[in-house]
Amino acid sequence: MTISLIGIIVIQSRWINWSINLNEEKFNKEVFSALNYVEKDLVASENTLDLDVLGGDLSNTLPGHSKLEFYYRLGKLDDSTLITEDLSFLSGKSRTRFQQNLSLFESMEVSKLLQSRDLTERIDIKKLSASIRRQLSRRGIDIGYHYGVYSNKTGSFVILDDNFVVAEESTQFTNTQTPFNKSLYTSEYKIDLFETDNNQSPGMLYINFPERKSILFQDLWPTILSSVLFTAIILFCFVYTIHVILRQKKLSEMRTDFINNMTHEFKTPIATINLAADSIINPMIINQPSKVDRFASIIKQENSRMLSQVEKVLQMALLDKKDFDLKLSEINVHEIIIQAVEHANLQVEKKGGQVSAALEASRPQIMADHTHIANIVHNLLDNANKYSPERPEIKVVTSNTPRGIRITVEDKGIGMTKDQRKHIFDKFYRVHTGNLHDVKGFGLGLSYVKAMVGAHKGAIEVQSELGEGSSFILDLPFDGGQEKVENGVS
Repeated sequence: MTISLIGIIVIQSRWINWSINLNEEKFNKEVFSALNYVEKDLVASENTLDLDVLGGDLSNTLPGHSKLEFYYRLGKLDDSTLITEDLSFLSGKSRTRFQQNLSLFESMEVSKLLQSRDLTERIDIKKLSASIRRQLSRRGIDIGYHYGVYSNKTGSFVILDDNFVVAEESTQFTNTQTPFNKSLYTSEYKIDLFETDNNQSPGMLYINFPERKSILFQDLWPTILSSVLFTAIILFCFVYTIHVILRQKKLSEMRTDFINNMTHEFKTPIATINLAADSIINPMIINQPSKVDRFASIIKQENSRMLSQVEKVLQMALLDKKDFDLKLSEINVHEIIIQAVEHANLQVEKKGGQVSAALEASRPQIMADHTHIANIVHNLLDNANKYSPERPEIKVVTSNTPRGIRITVEDKGIGMTKDQRKHIFDKFYRVHTGNLHDVKGFGLGLSYVKAMVGAHKGAIEVQSELGEGSSFILDLPFDGGQEKVENGVS
């Protein structure tokens, strides 16, 4: 699935890149086509300049009636009229001279005159601007642009965006270095103006499109967005699927662990009950009341042990459904802790350890459910004892906070890693110590503590470092969360 997803992303990326390149190629083609037509418009515009002015300029360079000859060459007079009427006053010698110079006039004089003029004199800036707009609009290019006419003679721009540029002599060769002019000068869209037969040109027309990318992506945005959207949906589904698989795997491992632990927890009392029952019905024992009482007591104890384990499982089911009521009353937390510490010491002293209490809260009374608070303290002490392998050192500290009481249960046990701390309150989760059954329990104790603390509108957190022990910090409010609703907690 990962390979397929990567393949889809690669194909989509390549297709989008290909489409962008295709649009760019089309855009470039249309721009250069427009520039070619603009250049033709400039040439045509130049041929319609004031003939009287040009004729006057030529009158000083051609012999005889050169202005008349200029008009003839420009098409103002046809050959027959010129020969029979307009040149009738010319002598035969003058007429011969005209015929000899006619071809020279055609090939050299007019072109020389036009080429000798500056670009600014040869270009009508209004017609240039109108031609650029018209040619771009015809090709559907309606984005902002900047244009400029660059003179090869001065080495600078002489026209920029509908304005003539007058450069000082000291700067006329460097005005292409300004940021604006530099971006225009380096534009790929340019064309030679008034190119002669020997491939020489007095200048070039440059055009630049600052928003060129917008038109390249204009037709592709719907496709790109839909592609990104659907790819993101596929990626989300893929990640979510992996997350669910990993979560289900973890839950499966936790349930397997729970079943193994439950089997282990029930196997010992069942075996003990079975042995005690066999002993009672033994003919040698059945007639000895003292031994029968002893074995009956063992059966009762082991049965109570199994019943307690079953009760924990059923209790967690009720917590999941929030099908419980808190029986709130004013309780003294210190009294509950003292009783719990005395009970825990019976277990801890067998391992050579000790449980101590530092009851420093000045106000230990809170509104809470006595049974559940007692269970919370017992579970925290039992957990500290389980994960303190040798000579447990457990300490219970109380103090007051602005809104309630704080209970801290500290131990110097095996501690936990950062990842273990994240899951310590998950149902069925147990910190492994190398041997699956070396620490008894179903992994429900801390989950129950978390649920009950939440039911009392309190909070619990754990601070722990691997090999340095753990501290469970429990905050309970004075009012005990009395805004509860029946059969649950708001």
